[in-house]
Amino acid sequence: MILEKYTIGVGDRFAHQAAAQLQACVKLAEQGVEVIPVWNKSNREHSFIGSEPQSVYDAANAAVEALGWERGWHVDADHINMDTVDKYLSCSDFFTIDVADFIGQTPADGAVANFVAKHPELIGSVAVSGIEAPLEITREYVEEVAGKYLAAVSEAGTIYRHIEANKDDFIAEVSMDETDAPQTPPELLIILAALADEGVRLQTIAPKFTGRFNKGVDYVGDLAQFEKEFNDDLAVIAHAIAAYGLPENLKLSVHSGSDKFSIYPIIGAAIRRTGAGVHVKTAGTTWLEELIGLAEAGGDGLELAKEIYAKALENVDAMCEPYASVIDIDSGKLPSAEEVAGWSGDQYANALRHVQEHPEFNQHFRQLLHIAFKLAAKEGVRYTDLLKANAEVVGKNVTENLYDRHFKRLFVA
Repeated sequence: MILEKYTIGVGDRFAHQAAAQLQACVKLAEQGVEVIPVWNKSNREHSFIGSEPQSVYDAANAAVEALGWERGWHVDADHINMDTVDKYLSCSDFFTIDVADFIGQTPADGAVANFVAKHPELIGSVAVSGIEAPLEITREYVEEVAGKYLAAVSEAGTIYRHIEANKDDFIAEVSMDETDAPQTPPELLIILAALADEGVRLQTIAPKFTGRFNKGVDYVGDLAQFEKEFNDDLAVIAHAIAAYGLPENLKLSVHSGSDKFSIYPIIGAAIRRTGAGVHVKTAGTTWLEELIGLAEAGGDGLELAKEIYAKALENVDAMCEPYASVIDIDSGKLPSAEEVAGWSGDQYANALRHVQEHPEFNQHFRQLLHIAFKLAAKEGVRYTDLLKANAEVVGKNVTENLYDRHFKRLFVA
């Protein structure tokens, strides 16, 4: 199975917006740009919502049939490991292999020495087309990087072979983004060489980039440095494909990629310049559009949206603690529950919708609600019945958000 050039990970936490998400891909196709949807939902999200992996496939398949979509589409078993992969085997064709817990663990005896002996080409001045100066790599550096990542690579191989033994055809992504510092070009090259040795035929890799990829809001960091890292990573991937026989369509994956508007022009320019593909994962941005749609609908929808915020605010410290590394919320800039209770639907929507230039937009309000989807899940059918009753206004917001604020900025020059 070959992953298409441009793919977008779309998260549909409550399995009601697949058609609205796909409609954004339809609109882009009408502009002559093919972007393939990959519906993703992590095991953690399934546990919070109380859903099963099959529900993601069922919702996606129904959307594809309803819209007559004749291009590719995929379902991602997002952030799986050996403990969780089996339940996704029958209903997923894309597997994000998450080995973050193994980064920094001690590799098997002799593994580092064997790797170094096998790869003398990694030591010295390594010329990589697309990077101005050769990479200067010492033997000690290769040993250091191998020592940090080989246990994770070995685990990726174990998971990959387990999937391979149970599925005839699938797409593999390896996630290496949950580490302390961004990978340097030499570091990424060493990781890719190790994955090739392990027989992992990955089609996307998710490295860590500089800056903060906070939930639901724009990128925070040095844009010039991000641009350099992204372009260097593209060059390293092209080099590794040629050097190690990795799949020719291997491409970068950008995790927590929704709403990172300031880096989209950089990504878009880079992929158009080089001809490279890209995978960008979005997830929670669609859940926020559901809240926006319910607020705009007024009545019971607006009432529930306000209740969810009030409950999130009441438990703000407990809500934020698990997400401390991916949110920056100033509690002093959060409106009180009493203030929000008096808002109109438009006021609520304007505070939440990610239009940064709007005077009522509040990124702290948005981040808190981004992590509050568990509160909606606790409402059960009350929440999902309101999604059904207000499907038109909710769906309009979902499609508009993905197409206008995400896809066009990424894929339309």
